[in-house]
Amino acid sequence: MTHQIELVHFTGCPHADQARENLRLALRASGAGDAWSEWDLAAPEAPERVRGYGSPTILVDGADVSGDGPEGSELSCRVSGAPSVEAILNALGGTTP
Repeated sequence: MTHQIELVHFTGCPHADQARENLRLALRASGAGDAWSEWDLAAPEAPERVRGYGSPTILVDGADVSGDGPEGSELSCRVSGAPSVEAILNALGGTTP
């Protein structure tokens, strides 16, 4: 099954690199390939539907892998940090490695 996978963040977020790495690991473990879209919340081209999520957020088929939703209209870092490999795998319908 092909999923739409998106990483939502803003430049300078201290957790964005870890989210990228966890996403890479989860996609590799699930066999889902290694392609995803990235949206910088500070960029004007970021779609309205991703605005309001904390950074970093990983969306699989439009749903936040952490089970959260948009948090507001301001740029913010997620206190919980990057989504875990396990949360991403779960959203992809896989199992943890």
